[in-house]
Amino acid sequence: MKQLLALLLLTAANVAFAQKAPAAIKATYQKSYLGKPQDEANPVIIFSDKEKTLVTSQQLLDKKAALPAEQVLVQHPATYTQFAELKPGSFVAMRDTVALKKQTFELLPDTKTILGYTCHKAKIVINSNTIELWYTNDLGLKGAPSVLGQELGLVLETNRNNNFLVTATKIEKLKRLPASVALPANARVTDNLSYRDLIWKARFTTIPVFTEQQINFSDASKSNDSVLRFANGTIALRKIKFPDIKAGSQVFAQLTEQSAGDAYDRTGSVFVIPQDQKQSFLDGLTNGANTLPVYENGNGEKYVGMVRTEGFTPLLELMRFFTPFGISQYNTIQLKGKTWHNAVPYRQDISELIPYLSGKELYVGVFIGNYDKGGHKVSLELTVHADELTYNKATKAIPLFDTVNVMEMAGQGYSTMFNNAKGLEVTFTLDKPLKDARLRYITTGHGGWENGDEFIPKKNTILLDGKEAFSFIPWRQDCGSYRLFNPASGNFDNGLSSSDYSRSNWCPGTVTNPNFIPLGNLPAGTHTIRVQIPQGAPEGGSFSAWNVSGVLLGEE
Repeated sequence: MKQLLALLLLTAANVAFAQKAPAAIKATYQKSYLGKPQDEANPVIIFSDKEKTLVTSQQLLDKKAALPAEQVLVQHPATYTQFAELKPGSFVAMRDTVALKKQTFELLPDTKTILGYTCHKAKIVINSNTIELWYTNDLGLKGAPSVLGQELGLVLETNRNNNFLVTATKIEKLKRLPASVALPANARVTDNLSYRDLIWKARFTTIPVFTEQQINFSDASKSNDSVLRFANGTIALRKIKFPDIKAGSQVFAQLTEQSAGDAYDRTGSVFVIPQDQKQSFLDGLTNGANTLPVYENGNGEKYVGMVRTEGFTPLLELMRFFTPFGISQYNTIQLKGKTWHNAVPYRQDISELIPYLSGKELYVGVFIGNYDKGGHKVSLELTVHADELTYNKATKAIPLFDTVNVMEMAGQGYSTMFNNAKGLEVTFTLDKPLKDARLRYITTGHGGWENGDEFIPKKNTILLDGKEAFSFIPWRQDCGSYRLFNPASGNFDNGLSSSDYSRSNWCPGTVTNPNFIPLGNLPAGTHTIRVQIPQGAPEGGSFSAWNVSGVLLGEE
């Protein structure tokens, strides 16, 4: 009789559980940070039955999610597939049968109730983040609002570092999963690393410019259908169509460089050629440097194509960079304790120039001053990242001067105009007032001997309409940080290498950052900017020069 009673009780319990355990569920989760709800309009949604779980979101279900949009499909007990829509109708996926098995949780005795269900506690530490999960077995199903804890039970709360929570707010019992709980039929399955790379790159726009483009000095350097070569190959140009770039976005210039024969540190410049006036720098490249407008300051020299005039806009410099001593080509040089890098990456935020780039078709160029047949190889791309930055409010960008003699190998002289009081002077006219005007100013000193301006700190002074606006001494003392970029750098008796020495605002293997000089509110009309530098005197055949570029920024 007792055995019959026990059997009846067990059967009743199983029937009660069967009634309580649904075939499938839909669970809604709210995110919060430091107690404040986050992304309330887009809760995490999971669908789950005994065989599979889909982790998605409300905006994905409503087809309103920003792309790329990721989802997770788990085939219980061990396989999960992460997939994403990169652009409308185009899906990529990666499948993993190991990651879920590697999750090792500490199961703790704590319990609490969430939405009426008894939950148990599990803990795991990932990348120094302590994550606590509260899961229930009351529903007889498994699933979680992320990859973590998919096989514990049904995870109703995830707590990361006691400040970020994902908590179930609603559970709906379903007769079956929707037919949409499946991997899209056209999803391209790839490996984990490729998947992550595709997701990453889909988050921004990439504008390719050059791929392993040779910048050298050779009569054999010729243009082709896509790349124009000038100055015996030391300049490469491509015409690029820039997309319309929303204000507040970020734009980066990213260049990599390797030596293909040249062992020395060289001046490099990434630039665009403005074509907004009657004459452009492209005319000089095509017809000769001497066809460009001349700047004279009374020292007897003529400087061509460097200063804005009525009818001519100089180059707009995007990024100033310096090659190291022979990276890649000379990595065969061995020094104990030195493992040379194989390429130099240069990456710089150029978002302040969006007003000049957005929606335009422009020639983008790279220059490296060298006289080597092998020269250098560079790859260049520009990337556009959607954002809502407020620090860059410029709506106008006006190139004023650029004294980098990018046509050096085609007759353009060095910028030695700072050897008198006038220095460099440019006059420009504003049709409208310019609010919060700034000068984007890049400066580097050159003269590579003991007393040359490369190695002597020199004050730069910028004057606006005859009054000093800003002065500073451009100087870099961190050049030794880049020793592993410089295999061919000469070593001296004092224990230093040439690449270790401090310089006038540059190091072999680095970018030179712009200075942003506030000029206040400028009224409409004519204004003058003057740059003064106490340039050192020549010694024998050696002389100093200063490469400076300036772009006026502001709000119209």
